[in-house]
Amino acid sequence: MPKMKTNSGALKRFKIKKNGSIKRGSAFRSHILTKMSQKRKRNLRGPQTVAEVDSTRVKRMLNKA
Repeated sequence: MPKMKTNSGALKRFKIKKNGSIKRGSAFRSHILTKMSQKRKRNLRGPQTVAEVDSTRVKRMLNKA
């Protein structure tokens, strides 16, 4: 049986932490930031985690499930 290929787009966007949760970046941070409030931009700044309902799908894309 051939090897499973990882989804290369998912490989660039997600990292699995040691506790098993998946780290992801925030959306809406690329351009047109002038109309956004400072508070909203500040809250989007740090790393986020993938929700539990989506984590199995992301792990399957990364061949970790």
